[in-house]
Amino acid sequence: MGREQAADNDRIDKAMIHLLKPSRISLLVLIALIAGVFSGIARSDSPDRGLLAGGDSPPTAGIAQAAPMPVFSTPPAEGSPSASVSPATPTELPPPPHPTPEQRLAALTLEQRVGQLFMVAAKADGGDASAVAELLNNHVGNIYLAGRSQAGVAATASVVEKLKAGVSPASTRGLPLFVATDQEGGSVQVLRGPGFLPIPAALDQGKSSPEQLRADARNWGSELLQAGVNVDLAPVLDTVPSPEFAPSNKPIGAFQREYGFTPASVSEHGNAMAAGLRDAGVAPVVKHFPGMGRVSLNTDVSANVRDAETTRKDPYLAPFKAAIDGGLRWVMISNAYYDKIDPDHMAPFSPVIMRTMLRADAGFTGIIVSDDLCNAVQLSPWSPGDRATNFIAAGGTMALCADTASVRVMYAQVLERAKTDPDFRKTVDAAALTVLQVKAGQ
Repeated sequence: MGREQAADNDRIDKAMIHLLKPSRISLLVLIALIAGVFSGIARSDSPDRGLLAGGDSPPTAGIAQAAPMPVFSTPPAEGSPSASVSPATPTELPPPPHPTPEQRLAALTLEQRVGQLFMVAAKADGGDASAVAELLNNHVGNIYLAGRSQAGVAATASVVEKLKAGVSPASTRGLPLFVATDQEGGSVQVLRGPGFLPIPAALDQGKSSPEQLRADARNWGSELLQAGVNVDLAPVLDTVPSPEFAPSNKPIGAFQREYGFTPASVSEHGNAMAAGLRDAGVAPVVKHFPGMGRVSLNTDVSANVRDAETTRKDPYLAPFKAAIDGGLRWVMISNAYYDKIDPDHMAPFSPVIMRTMLRADAGFTGIIVSDDLCNAVQLSPWSPGDRATNFIAAGGTMALCADTASVRVMYAQVLERAKTDPDFRKTVDAAALTVLQVKAGQ
């Protein structure tokens, strides 16, 4: 062995001694471990490869898509922010997107679509729950609590839950119910008792500031929501011309259901009420378009009720237009005739009032719901089936009926006409889509 070779060997020996010092051993082990981990990831039989990279991807794809590297990290201390976060796994896929209203409509049968176009009365005390549940199980998609109840929030919630139990996947394909009631205030407050505050009449509500009224309405709406009610058939946006005429105005003024005697006052306070309900998560329904403040008789108990003054561009329409411009999604139609608008058709049968004035003039895209089509004396000349088909054909969206027996007849006639009349079928589909859009929050 030459002198140069001996020197080389001596340098190698010193290097090995240096590497084997205790301070260097842990580093060597760490390098070896890292090399082994990456070697395992790159192997074609890695157990994660098929999920992370796909069954026929090259081994290098497995390295590129491997989970982050906290392989050697110290476990986080219990209670630290990262301690409760579990690492992502290949099976934790994002949930599928919610179906669009159009997709939901495509999944519904014609029977289910027609059912979405009805809102049937249910006694607020649950006295007719079995009859209503039968309708719900046969596709009717919406209810409203009617009559009077002093039972309070908890008892009302129990009634609503029992009614909802009547809905099956086959009846509505999982679509939720709209549950409504008349909670205007004054003499028109269906739900009372523990948990429900007494609500003053609209004329008294109009004496509060709009800000205070909105705050009060938010509380009233919260009570409804706790009771399972998500739609309030209020506020009234009809303008009564004067305090002197009010007692002669049987449907509105006689019960102090108006917010004032000018369109500006009605708009300001009525829409404050609507805003408060929306703040609470309850949908307001403004009524009774195009206004019942100028009539003398009440369509519930009288026939041939007519408004001889209101016009298509009337100033008294302003409260409704303000509500629509504010994003409101429900409007209830009056049952009166309007001689200067469409003298030959009462409002629920008038394309001029619903298609022209509401849709075209006011730009309303939500639900046009009828006033009661079943028990109102104003509609007595027509059969129940004709009332429903005439309303939907003229542009209505949802027929409200206070009589469970009549709903069966109405539903059957609408369904039959939709099967035999292609144009009417398109109208039904469009109305059902509108209901689904509002149910989806659109």
